[in-house]
Amino acid sequence: MRRRTWILVWIGATIAAPLAAAEPACQLKVVTDREDAIYQAGETARFVIAVTRGSEAVATGTIAYAIDDFVTENPPPRDFPRGELELKGEPLEVAVTSTKPGFLRCEVSFRAGTEKPLRAAAGAAFSPLAIGPSLPVPDDFDAFWADQKKQLAAVPLEPALTPVDPPEAGIVCFDVQVPCAGGAPVSGYLSLPKGAEAKSLPAILWVHGAGVRSASLASAVKGAQAGMLSMDMNAHGIPNGKPNAFYQELAAGRLRNYRHEGRESRDTVYFRGMFLRLARAIDFLASRPEWDGKTLIVIGHSQGGGQALAAGGLDDRVTMIAAGVPAICDHTGRAAGRVNGWPKLVPTDADGTPDPAILEASRYVDAVNFAGRCRAEAVMSVGFIDTVCPPSSCYAAYNALRGPKHVIHEPLMGHAAPPHIHEAFFERVLEHVQGRRGD
Repeated sequence: MRRRTWILVWIGATIAAPLAAAEPACQLKVVTDREDAIYQAGETARFVIAVTRGSEAVATGTIAYAIDDFVTENPPPRDFPRGELELKGEPLEVAVTSTKPGFLRCEVSFRAGTEKPLRAAAGAAFSPLAIGPSLPVPDDFDAFWADQKKQLAAVPLEPALTPVDPPEAGIVCFDVQVPCAGGAPVSGYLSLPKGAEAKSLPAILWVHGAGVRSASLASAVKGAQAGMLSMDMNAHGIPNGKPNAFYQELAAGRLRNYRHEGRESRDTVYFRGMFLRLARAIDFLASRPEWDGKTLIVIGHSQGGGQALAAGGLDDRVTMIAAGVPAICDHTGRAAGRVNGWPKLVPTDADGTPDPAILEASRYVDAVNFAGRCRAEAVMSVGFIDTVCPPSSCYAAYNALRGPKHVIHEPLMGHAAPPHIHEAFFERVLEHVQGRRGD
């Protein structure tokens, strides 16, 4: 009897041991002392840093912090705060200011014992609505693009539409190829409600972020389900619906460094052809008998956001753009002492001086310069810690827009297009469509 009791107790102990609650991991957080993280130039912003374990503040250890203005490649001398702070069981603060419009970023790190080092970042804006273009628009910018569009118009608009099985009833889908100037054709998927009458549908064009991939049938279908003439085009005029290996081979081969291809001249820079495909896609949608003749939207994120800005400046038939964390902005930023946006088109030497030939060519494919010609309604998202498409480059474009506009700024967001941004954009799109139906 004694032996049986001892065995039962021992088994109970071994079962209970793994059920003991593990010690919670440390959490590191940094935020600004204003929820919106927006200050006027000359004001003081405070980055508030805290380390917690569960619900308790951590009272021992060292925080490393560094402030910068996003210029991290061949930077000129900067005098931003950096150092270490000792935890005391309460939030720590680092105070900064900027005397000119722009953004500052605070990066912090902490390590508790043998745990993996923790890192966090937050951004602060200083008079962001006063950020202007880093260089003026070239005097012959409009003449250059008028000539490009003239070359495009000389190419017959003869689209090839191949039926694609729709994912659900009530819509029709096509793989679309449209001849274009500048090399590659427009290549995408078109979807629209089945049996749509002439002049009954607003149009929407979905454009892609960086990378090499097929057009998205799902995006095209989403627009059709909302009652629109909807097209999703890939960025490079390549075939759609191929196996992944096809796109991987292109990405590793001839399109590996497309973003810098031909950047020495405005006539050869890759984005010239990309923007011509934008203009031709708009021509195609406007040629469809179902288009209502008055509403045309372009939507995209990152590289797609930059394309949306360019589309709005290229064609006044565009009535709305939605540009998430837009790339292709402020190529000439280093000429003004600030960071340039993706794809960092203009290289600099060791002391930060931009390459003069590439700097000049980049001005003709800068989405900021197209934004200054865009009178369409616009919505834009900006991440205050985005190092890919830095917030100053996005705001340079936003401030240049000439139509009704709205910005969604995210102080703790890097380069991202999270679900709530997608939802907010599409809600704005639907509101725009509804509003123009009453015009």
